[in-house]
Amino acid sequence: MPRLQMRSLVLTASVAAAVCALAVVGLVGQTNALGPAVHQVDAFGPGPQGPPRARTLAEFIRRYDSSSCKKCHAKIYAQWEKSHHATPLIGYKGDLFIAKHVPVTDPSRATLKTYPCFKCHLPHIKNASRAVIVEIARAFKAKDKATLKKLGITCIVCHHDLAVVHTRPEPNVLYGNQNLGEHEHPVFKRIVKSPILKDPVQCGQCHGQGPNLEFTPPVQCGTLYGSYLHAYVPSGGTRTCQDCHMPRGDHSFPPNFTRPASVSARLKKSVSLDVRVLAYRSQVLTPGRPYPLVVVRATITSRAGHRIPDG
Repeated sequence: MPRLQMRSLVLTASVAAAVCALAVVGLVGQTNALGPAVHQVDAFGPGPQGPPRARTLAEFIRRYDSSSCKKCHAKIYAQWEKSHHATPLIGYKGDLFIAKHVPVTDPSRATLKTYPCFKCHLPHIKNASRAVIVEIARAFKAKDKATLKKLGITCIVCHHDLAVVHTRPEPNVLYGNQNLGEHEHPVFKRIVKSPILKDPVQCGQCHGQGPNLEFTPPVQCGTLYGSYLHAYVPSGGTRTCQDCHMPRGDHSFPPNFTRPASVSARLKKSVSLDVRVLAYRSQVLTPGRPYPLVVVRATITSRAGHRIPDG
């Protein structure tokens, strides 16, 4: 049998085995730090084998509240509070930008598919019921910024939900850069080393999703991770997202677009524009009105690890 065909069969068998394994795992009940695991079916379809979906907005906010982290990690928490991650549903000018792109006239009809933006701007929404989506839609319609500001991409989202790939996070565990063992927290009792926390794939779970074919019509927003993988890395780039956007562990995740001066300074370091103009000659198309002609050569050089602008 040709080698290529043999590899194809082996790959097919491996995929089939993986699918079967996932099917078996899906039938086994687990216990999660955020509640007992149950297999649910509601407006979103089959639920994940993890925490049961939050049934109210208050429960959802409470589940992902990270204010208790402030006690021991005050500096990091203060940085995060000023970041765009803290208020992903509020634009940097304080506007409800998602409502502009996804107007919902009747909140009672809102579903996850109504808000494709939530896939990245509120990735943990997968652990909420449709009733929570309806409450969020009502908050948007009422322009209830106080409530919407409570819906952040918190410590728990990145250090638990999104800290592993191809598997579910362990119950009662937060993930860090090293194994620290016991952790004083009422829910998360241990700190375990994450395999991806320093890897670009950690960021790529939101900053580079798509095309998102599950929505009608399909949407494509941020493509940072894609351009990083397909342009920056093949051209010899070796820095990670974290190297540039979390220098020395900075959890403010610069740039912050509420600070135009710092954004401009960052852009100057990342992108240079060289414009050269050569006067050519004046051409008289209308008597008494000469038109000056010039040759303009513009060169834009990007030293960023991805396309600019992007998201």
